[in-house]
Amino acid sequence: MTEQPTTPERRGPLAPNSTIGIVGGGQLGRMSAMAAARLGYRCHILTPEEDSCAGLVSAGVTLGAYEDPDALRAFAAKVDVITFEFENVSAEGLDLLASLKPVRPSPAILRISQDRVVEKSFLNGAGVPTAPWRAVDDFAGLEAAVGELGLPCILKTTRGGYDGKGQVMLRTVADLPAAFSDLAPQLLILEGFVDFACEISVLVARGVGGEISVFDVVENRHRDHILDVTLAPARIDPDLARQAQALARTVAERLDLVGLLAVEMFVTAKGQVVVNELAPRPHNSGHWTIDACPASQFEMHMRAVAGLALPAAVRHSDAVMKNLVGAEEVGLWPQVLGTPGLIGHLYGKTQARPGRKMGHVTRLFGRGALPGAFGVADALALFGPRFEDGSVEHGSVEHGSSGDVQSEDGSSAVED
Repeated sequence: MTEQPTTPERRGPLAPNSTIGIVGGGQLGRMSAMAAARLGYRCHILTPEEDSCAGLVSAGVTLGAYEDPDALRAFAAKVDVITFEFENVSAEGLDLLASLKPVRPSPAILRISQDRVVEKSFLNGAGVPTAPWRAVDDFAGLEAAVGELGLPCILKTTRGGYDGKGQVMLRTVADLPAAFSDLAPQLLILEGFVDFACEISVLVARGVGGEISVFDVVENRHRDHILDVTLAPARIDPDLARQAQALARTVAERLDLVGLLAVEMFVTAKGQVVVNELAPRPHNSGHWTIDACPASQFEMHMRAVAGLALPAAVRHSDAVMKNLVGAEEVGLWPQVLGTPGLIGHLYGKTQARPGRKMGHVTRLFGRGALPGAFGVADALALFGPRFEDGSVEHGSVEHGSSGDVQSEDGSSAVED
């Protein structure tokens, strides 16, 4: 496909009862469609999957591949504006869609988020700090990069990868040959090791007129490279939180974003904030906003895509969000419904494969009353013991443990 966007951008607000097209049929599309319905819009899903969880709550579905020109044109003919719910889609396909209808965020932003070298080059060019990195073209280049960055470090594919896949930790020089062999011939990037105190993320929405709303910084904890628990707000120094929000705002402005952007970051052991990666869509670490904010991340995204005004991204409560992953945790659904204080959300998936996100639960606390580690463990006692100090598992030392640029499932192309 070589078609390039030529359609003028729609600047005015989308009229009620208009249709928003969503590329992707996962739970992010599902919750976006539910938010859009509250705003008076219909949603139409493009997905190759029958009975997708987004399609179950939407007005229409086009079944087809994301790179199929006929499916893309048929989809575009049924909608008024288009967005996407994950990054593993064809940028060329979005170019074709953008020649037919407005696409928000733009295909150019998708391209940046799909390639780690392009992404980090963009961030550093915008003055945004990241872990040190080097592009790797061959084994000699890997040896040279390790010499510059030192050990330990992490070798990753530049594209793809999720939940710890597509990356290898290098601890000694002896690790290099096997790691390179495992990941080649894909293009690679070497990232320096970050000694981090915690992983955080910031969600920022930007409208068609350039107005910006930034959510509170949250703290993310992982289990087996999959997001397990999000704490809102993050328990970090207020000055660091303001710095993280300022970085997210800078990135959104430099991208000329229209829509929602998740900016994943590390707080280093020395108290510095560095950006890890970008996700130009709603994000797992923002699910708490459904219950703890007047306007959730999904509503904010739909408002931006539809050209509506953006409210302030404020919370009325502190929150703990816990993913329900796999058959064991979703099997606790009856107990979730019977436990006072737990707010449950299921995604309508029929197969509970290992590592698959089936739903989430949220526990609200008074604003400013988020408990410490033992209090969080007590709030989530239904899901079993955590660690000896009462805390949930700390984020993996391997960068990108929250999902990188693709899905957070491991079995399909959506953030499952």
